[in-house]
Amino acid sequence: MLKTTVVPDSKLPWVGTTIFTVMSRLAADCGAINLSQGFPDFQAEPALFDATLRAMREGRNQYPPMAGMPELRAAIADKVDALYGVRYDAEQEITVTAGATQALFTAVAAFVRSGDEVIVFDPCYDSYVPSIETVGGKAVHAQLGFPDYKPDWDQVRSLITARTRMIIINSPHNPTGSLLAADDLAALAALTRDTGIIVLSDEVYEHIVFDGARHASVATHAELAARSIVVSSFGKTYHITGWKIGYVLGAAALMSEFRKVHQFNVFTVNTPCQLGIAGYMRDASRHLGLAAFYQGKRDYFREQMRGSRFELLPCRGTYFQLARYDGISDLPDLEFAQWLTREVGVAVIPVSVFYQRGHDDRVVRFCFAKQETTLAAAGEKLRKV
Repeated sequence: MLKTTVVPDSKLPWVGTTIFTVMSRLAADCGAINLSQGFPDFQAEPALFDATLRAMREGRNQYPPMAGMPELRAAIADKVDALYGVRYDAEQEITVTAGATQALFTAVAAFVRSGDEVIVFDPCYDSYVPSIETVGGKAVHAQLGFPDYKPDWDQVRSLITARTRMIIINSPHNPTGSLLAADDLAALAALTRDTGIIVLSDEVYEHIVFDGARHASVATHAELAARSIVVSSFGKTYHITGWKIGYVLGAAALMSEFRKVHQFNVFTVNTPCQLGIAGYMRDASRHLGLAAFYQGKRDYFREQMRGSRFELLPCRGTYFQLARYDGISDLPDLEFAQWLTREVGVAVIPVSVFYQRGHDDRVVRFCFAKQETTLAAAGEKLRKV
C-alpha cells in the first residue's frame, strides 16, 4: 500500500463507506439473503439486449451528442407527453445522464453556490447531502412525519430563508415508499412562488406506484415545472441499474445551466445503450406494466411476512418495504440489521442512516425487487425471528 505525506483537507470528513456497501459485504460474508441494496436479482428482457447489440454491430459506438442521442431524447419526450400531458423540447429541455446520481449531483453543482441553503427531507436519500456540501452549500433538514412519512409544509415554510437556493423532493420516496400528492405539489408551489428557488425532483421510481395511485410528477404542475429539474432512471424502470443511464427534464434556461456542468463532469453517455433503450421504450407497455409487476412482488413479500413479528408499514411505491421490529428487539436499528444478517441470514438497511443525526424509530428497509424464490426463502427465515 502506498504511503503519503499529504494530509488532505477533506470536503466530506464525515463520509465513509456507504451502508449499502457495508450491508452487502456483510451479507456476502455471512451467506445471507441480500434484501438490503436496491437492485433486482433478475434480468431485463432479451429484446433490450438485442436492440443494444444491434446498435453496436451497426457501428454506433462513437461519442454521441453531449445532451444524448436524438432518438432517445425524442422517445423520452413522447413518453412524458403521453404520461403527463406535457411536451418537453427534446433538443433544449431533455438531457441523458450517466444515471440518476450523476444527474442529481450535476443539478446541485449547476445551481448551488457556496453558502447557499438546500432544503432536504429526512429520511433522506444518501447522495443529496454530500452533493450539497461538496459544492459548498448547506443542507437544511425538514422532517417527514412518522409513520406515514408526509411532509409538514408549515415546517418547510419556517426553514426557507433568503439563502434558500433549492428544495429537493423525492417521490415515490426512497427509503419509505411514500408518495407526494397533488395537494403537496400545490403547497410547494405556493411556498416557492415569487422566489428564485429551484426544485430538484427525484422521480426515479415514477412507474412504481401501487393500489391504483398515480404518480404526481412536478412536470404536471405548470408553475412548479417552470422552476424544476426532474430526474428519472432507466435503471429502475428496465431492471438495468448497472447500465447507469438516466435523464433530466427542465425548462430550456435551467437546462442550459445544467448542461454547462454536465459536459465537463460526464460529457455524455455510451451510445449503443442509449440507442437500445430508445428502441425498447417505444413499446409503452414495458413501463406502463411496471406498477402491476412490482405490486405483485410487494404483495407476495408481504404475504411471506404474514405471521412474523415485524410490523409492516404502508408501501405506496418504490420496491422497498419498511418494517418496525420493536416487537422483536430493542436494539438500535444498525445493530439489529447486523444481527439479522449474521444470525438470521437476511440483510436489510437500517433507516436511521437516512437521517441527519441518526434518528431511530426501530425501522428497517427490505428490497423486494427479487425473484419469488428469493423472497420466499427470506420470508421463511424472517417468520422464525
